[in-house]
Amino acid sequence: MPRGMGQSGEDSVSADRDVVHRNVEEVRSRIAAAATRSGRNPADVSLIAVTKTVATPEIRWVMETGITSLGENYVQELHRKRGEIDGATWHFIGTLQSGTANLVADHADVVQTVAGERAARRLAGRAVRSARTLDALIEVDLTDGRTGVRPSDLHAFADLVASLEGLRLIGLMTMPAMGESAEDARAPFARLRQLRDELREQHPHVLALSMGMSLDYEVAVEEGATMVRIGTALFGPRAARPRNRLRDRPRNREEPA
Repeated sequence: MPRGMGQSGEDSVSADRDVVHRNVEEVRSRIAAAATRSGRNPADVSLIAVTKTVATPEIRWVMETGITSLGENYVQELHRKRGEIDGATWHFIGTLQSGTANLVADHADVVQTVAGERAARRLAGRAVRSARTLDALIEVDLTDGRTGVRPSDLHAFADLVASLEGLRLIGLMTMPAMGESAEDARAPFARLRQLRDELREQHPHVLALSMGMSLDYEVAVEEGATMVRIGTALFGPRAARPRNRLRDRPRNREEPA
């Protein structure tokens, strides 16, 4: 398959329009099957197409299939692509840093990686000044080593986020540790669901569970995911991209490099 180039010149994924359309159909079919196996309605699972390094034409191919939820890791790419693509709901899934939180607030509709007080306050403050309200998910660290809020701190941090004008706390997000198979992610996914259920006693509107990537999204759906973040399974393998100090740390929120 040919390798595309983004409008800003960065390498994109290897993709072909018909292949992307077939990939979307396959992923949707697998989501539906996983939901059915667990007694859930497939319509309750949102497919978020992760656009990290993906060129604008390829993103439009996915949107031709009816996908309108897009996830972006990098602030500058989020800024550029939002200006180029209409009709999308943009999820920021990169590391939320205090230094770039203002830009995230300007261009994202949903922020899935709220995990630090300073960044959360800056995100909320900018949203208020821009007369916006952002849907927010708290990133929970279930690996004892990645970015995120520890489970023991979750309730206190949720209280903080829920109190911030400009943010609407709607759910939790996690990335499990790398395992040998998709089944290795089942226990962390079940744990995040448990944490969500416990949190709902004080915050009944916390419903969303963002968990599951190209390698393990079927298990995530079986364990209650309401959002799955899919990149490679839709667009194909990613090309390497240069780092930029204004972008987030090169941590892939859809799957490992």
